[in-house]
Amino acid sequence: MKPILLNFLSIIRRYKIAVILNVMGLSVAFAAFIIIMIQLDYDYGFDKFHKNHDRIFRMEFSQKNSVQAVIPRPFADCFFDSSPHIVAGAIANPSTGKAFFHVVVNDVRIFFEEASKRVSPEYTDVFTFDFVEGPDDALKTPGNVIIPLSLSRKIFGNESAVGKLLHSEPGNQTVGAVYRDFPANTIVNNCIYIPLLENENRQNWNSWDYHVYFRVNDSSCIPFLFENFKRNFDAQAVFGQHFDWDEAGVGLRLTALPAIHFVTDVKWDQTPKASKQTLLILLTIALVVVAIATINFTNFSTALTPMRVKNINTQKVLGARRHTLRLSLITEAVIISIFSAIVAVLLVGLFHHSPLSRLVDADLSVAEHPLIVGGMALIALVTGVLAGLYPAFYMTSFAPALALKGSFGLSPKGRQLRNTLIGIQFISSFTLIIVTCFMYLQNYFMQHSPLGYEKDTLVTVNIRRIEGNRDAYTNQLKAFSGIEDVTYSEYLLSSSDSYMGWRRGYNGDQISFNCLPVNHTFLTVMGIEVAEGRDFRREDMNTQHGAYIFNKTAQKMYGLELNEKIDNQGDIIGFIPDVKFASFRKSVEPMAFYVRGNGQLGHPPNFASIKVKAGADVRAAIAHIRLTLSAYDSEYPLEIRFFDEVLQRLYEKETMLGTLISLFSLLAIFISITGVFGLVVFDSECRRKEIGIRKILGASIAGIIIMFNKVYMKLLLICFALAAPLARYGVSRWLSNFAYKTPMYWWVYLLAFAGVVIITASTVTFQNWRVANDNPVKSIKSD
Repeated sequence: MKPILLNFLSIIRRYKIAVILNVMGLSVAFAAFIIIMIQLDYDYGFDKFHKNHDRIFRMEFSQKNSVQAVIPRPFADCFFDSSPHIVAGAIANPSTGKAFFHVVVNDVRIFFEEASKRVSPEYTDVFTFDFVEGPDDALKTPGNVIIPLSLSRKIFGNESAVGKLLHSEPGNQTVGAVYRDFPANTIVNNCIYIPLLENENRQNWNSWDYHVYFRVNDSSCIPFLFENFKRNFDAQAVFGQHFDWDEAGVGLRLTALPAIHFVTDVKWDQTPKASKQTLLILLTIALVVVAIATINFTNFSTALTPMRVKNINTQKVLGARRHTLRLSLITEAVIISIFSAIVAVLLVGLFHHSPLSRLVDADLSVAEHPLIVGGMALIALVTGVLAGLYPAFYMTSFAPALALKGSFGLSPKGRQLRNTLIGIQFISSFTLIIVTCFMYLQNYFMQHSPLGYEKDTLVTVNIRRIEGNRDAYTNQLKAFSGIEDVTYSEYLLSSSDSYMGWRRGYNGDQISFNCLPVNHTFLTVMGIEVAEGRDFRREDMNTQHGAYIFNKTAQKMYGLELNEKIDNQGDIIGFIPDVKFASFRKSVEPMAFYVRGNGQLGHPPNFASIKVKAGADVRAAIAHIRLTLSAYDSEYPLEIRFFDEVLQRLYEKETMLGTLISLFSLLAIFISITGVFGLVVFDSECRRKEIGIRKILGASIAGIIIMFNKVYMKLLLICFALAAPLARYGVSRWLSNFAYKTPMYWWVYLLAFAGVVIITASTVTFQNWRVANDNPVKSIKSD
């Protein structure tokens, strides 16, 4: 073993550049592999830490081709009571809100705004909460809330939080228990959990406002639960005397907890999502990067053959055995590969502490993922062996006499293998460039496509706690010359996949639609034209039941008509074109803007949308907004954003994954190009004598360069023909996650082909120009 190590150290000294390039390529590839596998483990491990994750399900309501995640409370109660297999059931408000409260410490009020969620007390029976303080059933005590350990320490330090008061305007709440924080990969939030009122909507069949979760004693019963429910549920008493499940196309879909993270065809589902197609692309890139690095490693080692073969065969002449030489060469590759894996772990650590870590949802701490790091070490070992096998057998295959004379050449099988390896790299490069371009185009398309309203000069601000006379502070805001107008809404337009779902009666039928309660000036300020009927007026707010303006999709789907009533109460006063009120992940659904009447209960507006005049001093306008609204509640933290930022947050997941894929794709492409360089070096060195003879016989340098380029251009054309349909298939699968998508532009394929051709031609031209400019006599003698 000692002679092998001494020989390895000698090789490092003699071929420093080749060793450095190998270590760089492998370590970057291994680091990319570790990061991608950590992200995949994060997504595929979603909610699997729950003790009973395989027995927890969400109930979804399906009707014909539509599925929705919101269910009325009495419907959920009936389902929970329908089978003894259901051991626990709970409902939850779909959205996570904000709780604004204060605690008193040494007679000083300290204010907080934290995430909160309203759930039924049985929520902790369905999901696995690890309580560190207080009883497991704390939510069943009126006035109690439960908080995560991180929030307990943030507010109360090391003191016990149980029994402490959270002071808020709706009413003081008592901390009943503290639970250990959940990991990030779960739909269960780390927030303040507030129990729903015992009788809230308990008999209201029209309030489709809750997510429904349940736990069973045996998951094998799931296929039979719905049929059993239908037999025991009096559907006609709820939906009408002539209701039939099959004729109405109505049913229940029971989705397993770990699958919720990947389900994308459900309305009013605001749980964190991931695309299996995107994750498959990530996994493919991880494998491709390692494969390309391994191929590069082999190419670089093979490229050293002309320089090393004489030394190797001299050792054979002096008595060295062939298997010993081969073991030495394979050992070199394994040592380089293992060392590269160690460097890769250090690179992951640097990535973890850099701004780039925000591109990954998972915790990149290497200590938290020992199995992935161990797997990477095994892959590094296998990579070293595989990358060392071919060069080891190739370099020791020549007869000593021929090698010492320098009269060895490239065998047809060897050339075929190298062309296959480089072909894999070219196919990978073409595919990754095409996929990366379309991902960028889709993200750009979502953030810059027309939405059907004016967003360029809009500023949004949360006003949940700013109460009083809206007209008064509207006038104060508009007193600044740079502010054109102000309006209010309960939800922020284009900030979510879906909004509050209403199911209401219309001419004897039940219709479902997204409802966005707004101020009467909303459409005017947002620049949304009313296509039929009229806009909202102030007097609509003074009616008993308010007024609706529906989009064209709702009008066509349900046959809505002007001046008809919803639930025999609110009037339909107009129709608007299909604006993009939700994300591009969803097709336009039936929706309505709604001005509440004075007889309608509801939440005060949560958001102000402020239109800044074109050319105005934006900084001064924002300063005026902050000053004006702070005068109404100086303790409430205002969040002032441009509307473009709202869209950026909406597509943050796609943008981050797209950037991550682009980053690693560029790394793979870079490694591929270095592999091309290695192969070109090998070819030019082995054909040095041929080049010299051609020059003596009158061949020009340009002719020699063109000859070499023709070989690679033919290979590029074949690889592009294979890569283009592969890339198209991958892109089309990924784009299937979006209802609205960028066109499959032909010029992207041309751009990818031109990019790889230019880089390859430049590499081939430079290396062969250098060899062709050598003295041909010297080339013939030295080869």
